[in-house]
Order: sequence, then structure tokens, then C-alpha cells
Amino acid sequence: MSYICYNKSMEYSEIIKRIRFEMLITQEEMASLLGVSFATINRWENGKHQPTMKAKRKIKELIKKNRIEIEE
Repeated sequence: MSYICYNKSMEYSEIIKRIRFEMLITQEEMASLLGVSFATINRWENGKHQPTMKAKRKIKELIKKNRIEIEE
């Protein structure tokens, strides 16, 4: 089982990068899984934008589906 250390100061940019690292997927593959564009994933990872609430829910579902645990 994979673990992603998460605390309140961790940015979504780091969370997205860690999820991709754990799943061994590209930004394009993650974009496809979440139903967003490659550019959107790139902006999230670079800290230019934050995911919407809808996207955050999809990210949470992806984490659960792939058994990635986030510790708070």
C-alpha cells in the first residue's frame, strides 16, 4: 500500500505530483483519468491554479480507487 504524507501546509501541486509518482502516470494520463486537460494538470503542479471542488472530489476518488492513503 502506498502512503502520501499530507499536512495542512502541503499544496495541491505537491499532492498531484506525489499521486502521479505513486501511480507511475504522466500528466496526460492523469488529465484523462480526472476529465481535465493536460494544461490543467500542469497548472496545478506548477502552483498556478488550484483544483476546483469538483476536481478535488475526483482526486479523492482516484486516491481511494488506487489505495493511496493520505495521512493528515
